[in-house]
Amino acid sequence: MRLPKISIRSLFLIAAVASVVATVPATALPQKSETRRPARKSATTKRVTPAKPVLRYTTPRGAAALAADLGTILGSKTRNGSWGAMVISLSRGDTLFAANVDKPYVPASTMKLLTTAIALERLGPDHTFSTDVLRDGAVDKDGVIHGNLIIRGDGDPSLSPRFVRGGPSAPMDMLAQLTSAAGITKVTGDLIADASAFESRIIPEGWLSRYAGSAYAAPFSALSLNENIVIVSITPGGVGGSATVALEPETRGMTVTNTVRTVAGSGVRVSSRRISDDRVIVSGTIGSRAGQRRYQLVVGDPITFTAGAYRAALEAKGITIGGNIRVGQTTPQATLVSSMPSPPLSRLVALMNRESINHYAEMIWRDAARGPDRNIIGSAQTADSALQQFLVKQVGSAPGAVVATDGSGLSVLDRVTPRAMVQLLSHAHSAPWASAFHASLPVAGESELLRHRMKQTPAQGNLHAKTGTTNAVIGLSGYVTAENGEILAFAFLYNGTDRFNARETIDAMGPTMAGWWRD
Repeated sequence: MRLPKISIRSLFLIAAVASVVATVPATALPQKSETRRPARKSATTKRVTPAKPVLRYTTPRGAAALAADLGTILGSKTRNGSWGAMVISLSRGDTLFAANVDKPYVPASTMKLLTTAIALERLGPDHTFSTDVLRDGAVDKDGVIHGNLIIRGDGDPSLSPRFVRGGPSAPMDMLAQLTSAAGITKVTGDLIADASAFESRIIPEGWLSRYAGSAYAAPFSALSLNENIVIVSITPGGVGGSATVALEPETRGMTVTNTVRTVAGSGVRVSSRRISDDRVIVSGTIGSRAGQRRYQLVVGDPITFTAGAYRAALEAKGITIGGNIRVGQTTPQATLVSSMPSPPLSRLVALMNRESINHYAEMIWRDAARGPDRNIIGSAQTADSALQQFLVKQVGSAPGAVVATDGSGLSVLDRVTPRAMVQLLSHAHSAPWASAFHASLPVAGESELLRHRMKQTPAQGNLHAKTGTTNAVIGLSGYVTAENGEILAFAFLYNGTDRFNARETIDAMGPTMAGWWRD
């Protein structure tokens, strides 16, 4: 099996310096700078100490001994569920542990590994996405467009404070500034929102109804902003008067009905809810000493929401639109006015995997389906087709080993066998884009979702892998280097109700692999 020229420990160093993440949108404060770079975010994961003993080896032990030790850990405590697991040596090519390797399991967010691989394979680590502004009419010497202005989405998930400093409005403020710099002063026609790069469906098959309204399950489109989350800010006024309510980003695609009254004291009893795609109602009372309060709401119509934010940003620059906002497609005769590129794909997948962001995964999965030529509509069907061809023809997985209905793993219909996952990891390890793939993964005991797991064990700073967690799924798939330098690829998938013990089991198996060695 061919190994890449760089070592796995070198890849940990790459992972350690991969892009950091910004504050979540609900708590993001406006920044002076609007450069495309991520702000920092502190980890909030609760520390978990493995309850099972971690085996430490003082003498070489063979593959059979490791298999026995992993089997003992796997079967020692977890109940009410099923385990699938596979461990192989990428250095020697042999299988070190196998349990239910061809049984399909719900993968949860370990599905993002497949999304990462197909995107890097088809697009490359340096690929960028472009949000474009075009016009379909002539522009006169005064900068007036006699026709329509078009904002066209390319499936860029990064239009948010995670990559554009300055708050939720910053991406559209930047685009409006670019439009103004192009000399545009007025548009006589409509503002057309073109999201035709993706299919019209904005919620994948297999997402449960109880996910609705949750930020982790916000709808998406090829034209999206702030991960399709709007912030409702409420500021008290004088006692007896109305509070001030504003949306961040400001958007002409939504209206707000505000009945919040200011009362004495510091108590807050407010409700904010979206009653339709374009209407928000905010009611209740807020104390005069309460200070500003901010709440997240999931957007119902991402396309109009984003176009509305762009229109508001244009108006703030003094650029007026004579007509309405409407959804449509770019005409072949349209002329480019301005364009805003995304960060490279390598940075996007690093953030996606390290923070397990479903919004990024869904958009990048569909972006991968479109390919570098961008001449295919990104949909669940085209993305699954591209993924299946990649898995069977290049990775070597059996047909049907993976069922993919979304790119994030949130769908309860997704299925992956442990063997297919390990085959993918093996392929990714020797692919031209191996460094970007490895660098996207959290590192045990050190970063993001694994920061507080497997600390002070041989896995710390060594094992790097993607987590998968729901109420009925615990998973971890990735790489670890054994004591003798062998690089191991592993996939652990548990489906059942005993997820706390399942997590402890994984947190014992990781250090056991890291501490193992053989002649």
